[in-house]
Formats: sequence, C-alpha cells, structure tokens
Amino acid sequence: MHDLVIRGGTVVDGTGAPRQRADVAIDGGRISAVGELDARGRREIDAEGQLVLPGWVDIHSHFDGQATWDPTLTPSSWNGVTTTVFGNCGVGFAPVAPGSEGFLINLMEGVEDIPGTVLAEGVDFRWESFPQYLDVLDGMAFTMDVGTQIPHGALRFYVMGDRGADHAERPIAVECERMGRLVAEALDAGALGFTTSRTVKHRAKDGRSTPSLSAQEPELAAVADAMRSVGKGMIEVNSDFGPGEWDVLDAMARRSGRPLSVLLLQVDNAPGLWRETLDWIHRARAAGLEVTGQVGCRPIGVMMGLDTTVNPFVGHPVWRAELAHLPFAERLRVLTTDADLRRRLTEGEPVGPWRLDKTFELGRERLDYEPDPAVDSIEVRAARDGTTPLALALELMLRDEGRNLLLYPFENYHAGSLEVVREQLADPYTVCGLGDAGAHVATICDAAYPSFLLAHWTRDRTRGERLGLEFLVSKQTMRTAASFGLHDRGVIAPGYRADLNVVDYDALGVAAPELVYDLPAGGKRLVQRGTGYRHTFVAGVEVSRNGELTGAAPGRLLRGASGA
Repeated sequence: MHDLVIRGGTVVDGTGAPRQRADVAIDGGRISAVGELDARGRREIDAEGQLVLPGWVDIHSHFDGQATWDPTLTPSSWNGVTTTVFGNCGVGFAPVAPGSEGFLINLMEGVEDIPGTVLAEGVDFRWESFPQYLDVLDGMAFTMDVGTQIPHGALRFYVMGDRGADHAERPIAVECERMGRLVAEALDAGALGFTTSRTVKHRAKDGRSTPSLSAQEPELAAVADAMRSVGKGMIEVNSDFGPGEWDVLDAMARRSGRPLSVLLLQVDNAPGLWRETLDWIHRARAAGLEVTGQVGCRPIGVMMGLDTTVNPFVGHPVWRAELAHLPFAERLRVLTTDADLRRRLTEGEPVGPWRLDKTFELGRERLDYEPDPAVDSIEVRAARDGTTPLALALELMLRDEGRNLLLYPFENYHAGSLEVVREQLADPYTVCGLGDAGAHVATICDAAYPSFLLAHWTRDRTRGERLGLEFLVSKQTMRTAASFGLHDRGVIAPGYRADLNVVDYDALGVAAPELVYDLPAGGKRLVQRGTGYRHTFVAGVEVSRNGELTGAAPGRLLRGASGA
C-alpha cells in the first residue's frame, strides 16, 4: 500500500522525454514508482485527462525579506512553484552588522522596489552572519522549499563599512581576504551560491549605485578562490555586458571552477546585445565552462493603474497636487465625477518615460502579453477612436471600478513581439528565470511566469511559433534545479522528491493581476494567481488544491546541493 497514488494522468517527467499515460506512487515524500501500477494508495487521485508535472523550480526570486514573515510565499505558491531560490542580483539581508540594517533596506528598496516601510516592519534581523540568517530560515516551515545565496552588496558593506557602499572604493587586501572567508563560510553553511550586480540600472533608494557595480579583479578573485576552495555554489550575475565584461566573467568562472549564470534579456537601448551575450555563452560552453543564461518568457513590463506605483499621470502637476495624496476610493470617486479635472489631467503629453505608442491595455478577461503595437497600442487605439492617448489611457484605467491595468513593456519587446524571447527560450544553454517573485511589488508582476510559460508558449500563442510542452517543462524543472546542483527534484522518477503539479491543461493560465494591501505596514503589492492547478504536492504533502492553499507547510530550507 502506497502513501499516495496519482492514477492515470499524462506524465511529463521533466527530462524532455515524450509524455506518457502512467500512475505515480509516492511513499515517504519521494516518488516510489511510475507506470501501470496495481498496488493501491492510502489516498488516490484520479488524474485522467490531466497533466502530471514536476513542481516548478523558480531560481530567480527576491523573497529574502518576505520569507521571514510569510511562510506561504504567495504568489509563487499559487502558481505551482515547489522550490524557490532568492538572494539574487547581489542584494539581500545577510551578513549585516548591528545598526547597519538601514543600508540593506535602502538598497533592496531601490534595486527591487520593495518599500522600506514594509521591510523595516517585516524583517526583524535576528541574525548577523549569513549562517545565522540560514539558521533563522531553517527554523521555519514553508509552503515550498527555499534556498538562498550570499549577496555581494551586503557582503561588501559588512566587510568595508560605509566605504563598501561606494562601488568606486576598492577593498584592501585584508578586506578581500575576509570577503573570501565569509563566502566560504556561507557556502559551507548551505548557501546555494554567490550573487553580484554589475548593472547601472541597480541603485539604492537614495540614488547611489549598487555597491558591486565596478568590483575589480582582486575582489572578484578572492570570492572565486573561496568558491574553488570549498567546491560549492553557483555564481549569479546581473550585468550590462559593457566593454570587457565578458572577459571579467570568463575569468571569474575559470578561477572559481563553479557554474556561472547570467541574466539574459533584450534592452531597448542595445537591442542586439542579448544575442552577442548568448554567443559568448556558447563560446564559454565550447571552452568547457558551465555557463547558462537566465531568460524570461514574456515582456518585462510595468503595470500601470490608478493605484499602482506609476502610471502615465504620476508626474503630471494635476495628479501630484489633487490626486496623489488621496486614498484609492476617493481618487476613483473624484476621477469619475469631476469632468474638469479629467480634462486638465489629459491635456498635453505624458510626463515621464511612458511611451503610449508602446503601452497597451492588459485587460482582465483575456490578458494579452503579446499585443501588436500597430493595432493595440494606446496611441493607435486613440487615433482610431478619435480621442487623445492620455484620455484613452485614463478611460481604460477607470474601467472595472478602477482596477483595469495597462502594460508598458520596457524589456524583451523592442520589436513589438516575443520572437526574441522565443529564441532565448529555445536555446539549449538557457534556463527559465527572471520572474522576480517578491520584488517590484506595485510595478511589475511576473511571479506567475511558470503558469504563463506553458499556457502561452505551448498552447495559446498566435503571433509566431510555439514551443514543445516536454521541452518547456524540462526547462522549468530538471534544468533549473540542476543549474543549482539540486539533483533530487524536477523529475518524475523513482527516488526523486515528490514535488508535483496535477494540472488541467485546458484551464492552465494566469488570472488578472490584482493589487492587494497585505504586506507589513499595510504595504500594497500586485499578485497574480495561476489557473488550472488541481493539486500541488511538496515532498508528497498537498499544499494546494484547486488553486487554494491547504495550510500545509512541508517546505524547508535547502542547505547546499543535493543528489537524487
């Protein structure tokens, strides 16, 4: 008698192998058998006509703070994620010297758009060292397994003090040595890797560049030597890939002997740079280096509404003087009833970087993440309707009791389609990532990307080629897990962890993003639920049923790599 048998589903096992109709047995939190099984289970689930998939492994989240106050880790847990990794992009909350917590909050607020008031109230900083931070996480139970990495920004500030906040300051030899020792200590304690940011996009809330922006060879070499000495960990880098950068990263990968993962996306000011970076990844692989590119699956874009952080009017004098200070309900009432205010608000041009020829209605009933600029942009629709772009933008945001959202894609959408993203996803040396769950809480909402990944790219896409179901399942399960040395999950086969999703493929997708006020200090965030999830299991325990969390919390801290 098995603990659980999932009977008669279509198993897509995560390896890329063809789907098969099979039963899956679970015992003691692991998969014990796959095939046509006679033995019964203490509990049985009829999965006839449904997909049985490994649980999603999301390697790029920013739950560093949220994990200390929210064991459910929504919205990821609403989207079939059974393992998440945070500490990305060189930002996090350990190590931290007593009294210096404010700098790490300021850095996280600026880089990942999580309000400082939320972090100040929500994160209690019961630790100083990175191993102590891991101990705090290890004492908690979560809806999913969690892993984390030691962030360069926090490390540098801890070792160098205020000097470390200035990326132009150079650590002396003893400071480089101490950074190396602390990285080795963190990896030995269970950190999954070391992360750094080398992009000008990342700035603290006070405007300072990220501390690791221009770290040079002695500092990076100390970290690389430490990683080689312990033989553990992944290196994750967010970079602008400017002149000489590939040489820097190549040297760090060679010196450390560790896997390197770089963020790979298209930016408007250098729309061909992603391909040059991918070519470098291929050259590095050919030279024997284990390098992968983390890619997204939809446009990276700002959500704009009447109560989000930004919209086309937030820089307008009328908005700032008469609307910005109002609670949402009162703001909506004024906008709905005051025709003169609406006229004054929609005169002129948008104030700020918002291009309405590249802004679209996301919608609520039928979400469109691959709109056609020639047909669907606010500017084109306004001309067609005989109105102004600003007037139409306001009209659209007022719909559905002021909850309707606009989408302004600023990355991965330079040519007005997702064809570049398709090429990135199709490459053998990329893995899925960039969801940024837990970050950009009231501007970007991509935590639901695993649900979108399968629905859009294997079933719904109409503006170009689709991708295979087995291929993408592997890319979001076995491949993502293996990139961090987590070889005990992401595959439906005997001996692997029983992290599973049972999915109604026809219903799989994403619901409309919603703005909720459930963060500490009453902070707001955008959340997005997945649809079509009938059951989600973590280590054989059902954590979600028909899209609702069961309250079970079998997830634990991952300490280092793991074998099957």
